[in-house]
Amino acid sequence: MNVEYFNRAIADIGGINPKLTGLDFIISYLTQFLVTGKFWTIFSLLFGMGFAVMLTRADKAGRSFLVPYMRRLAALAVFGACHHIFLWGGDILFSYAVGATCLLITLFGRPKYIIAAIILSLLLGFAPKVAVMAGLVAEKSAPDLGFFFGLAGSLAFFSVVAWWLRGDTRVKKLNMPAVALLLLVVGIVALIAAVVVWVMPNAPREPRMGLPVFGLVATTLGVLTYKFHEPKAARPWRLGIGMYLLAFSMMTGVGGMLYAFPENAEPVAQATAATPATGKAAEAAKAKAEKAAERAKRRKEREEEVKKETQVATTGSYSDHLVVRAEHFAKNAPGELGFAPIVVGMFLLGYWFVRAGIMENTRAHLPLFRKLAIYGLPFGIGLGLLGSAIAIYPVQGSNGADGFQLAMGMQFLGNLPACLGYVSLVILMLHSSSVFSKIRVLAPLGRMALTNYLTQSLVGALYYFGWGFGHFGASRAHQMAYVVCLIVLQVAFSHFWLARFRYGPMEWLWRAITYWTIPSMKLEKPSGVPAIAGGV
Repeated sequence: MNVEYFNRAIADIGGINPKLTGLDFIISYLTQFLVTGKFWTIFSLLFGMGFAVMLTRADKAGRSFLVPYMRRLAALAVFGACHHIFLWGGDILFSYAVGATCLLITLFGRPKYIIAAIILSLLLGFAPKVAVMAGLVAEKSAPDLGFFFGLAGSLAFFSVVAWWLRGDTRVKKLNMPAVALLLLVVGIVALIAAVVVWVMPNAPREPRMGLPVFGLVATTLGVLTYKFHEPKAARPWRLGIGMYLLAFSMMTGVGGMLYAFPENAEPVAQATAATPATGKAAEAAKAKAEKAAERAKRRKEREEEVKKETQVATTGSYSDHLVVRAEHFAKNAPGELGFAPIVVGMFLLGYWFVRAGIMENTRAHLPLFRKLAIYGLPFGIGLGLLGSAIAIYPVQGSNGADGFQLAMGMQFLGNLPACLGYVSLVILMLHSSSVFSKIRVLAPLGRMALTNYLTQSLVGALYYFGWGFGHFGASRAHQMAYVVCLIVLQVAFSHFWLARFRYGPMEWLWRAITYWTIPSMKLEKPSGVPAIAGGV
């Protein structure tokens, strides 16, 4: 998956390159619908499993969990930031560190501390405006601390998530969970607001498209919470699936609205209402022109960003690369809070798989894995393929009318069942007595996942970028040949290394920081590598 973005600007991410033809197009199409989105979800699931394993082991040993785990997350954040800045801008490690921090809030956060953090974040966000109003600083020189408003919103969101997961408050008169009532009220209010917006002449397009979808999703979540909030043991997987589907249901719904009601279509209210004054029509035309100008400006900025990134990747020096990547990291790091609910959803699902004992004894749960593979793979991949009949790449300036957002939303919705299907397929292969059981040859590669992930970026940067061997822009067929060669070499190296050492190099460093000790590295007697082993 990642190799494409060693040959294509990160700013250009999304969909199949419309310029591809022949074998390059076929490879991109298969990658898009068999790989894209399926594997960061798998790694997120595994990350949640690792969290649960570490928590379970700490509980059994009677040792501290939170302090070592916070060191673990801090190290992961540093690894991710360094990876992004020094090697490649498609890093996922920093995203996992932010998401895992939000997971800690969800599982262990105390209401009084969360509320205090929300209040502090709001105060910091308003501080520059207050300073300007008080005449302490000039408006132009006031720092932009808008990030803290986003932080306050994220904390509020995860406080509701924690309430859903851990809370037991019920509305006795209605005999329903209080959190279900909250979701129903929010959803119904949003639906009423959506009706109002749709009958208003010249209403803004954004709420016209978004409010009906949000209201329907929130109401649906309220009904599902009412019916499925119990038993408590099932809440992690139900909440995890719900959090993942929440974001992409919104994406799909809004994409469907944009596709069904393109911007040049006459709104319902305008088509049915009389037009008493030309002044309102002029104002509407002016607002429409301003929006078009703003979209054109954003499109130009994106094109410039793609052009700059491509130039640096092809002809720039390593110092040019560092400057661009550092700017990109500083710009995008605050946005990881917006991605956190999705990865936390996957973390919770992986957490449940371990805490429910399923991963401890996979053989006893083979019927579950068979169902997930039989139904998850065709449904998940099929949903993406269905979306591909609508659009496979965005059309510049279409503002959603090209159906690309709808198609991508369908693919992302399908990524969850496809991810579970892939995981289940691997487990079924491991328990098979046929040739498929040979898949365990890949186990050492997985036991050194962090080392191999960073090594792929190091080799990819050296091979493709201009400050290395300069193969940026290689064909997709070339890229796949490169991938096969690199993976074969990494499988061989992982077997060689783990026959002599307990951990991969980066796994050893990460473990040392986590437990603040120097783990034993060398095996006493080098031998063959066990196919499946610990080391989560």
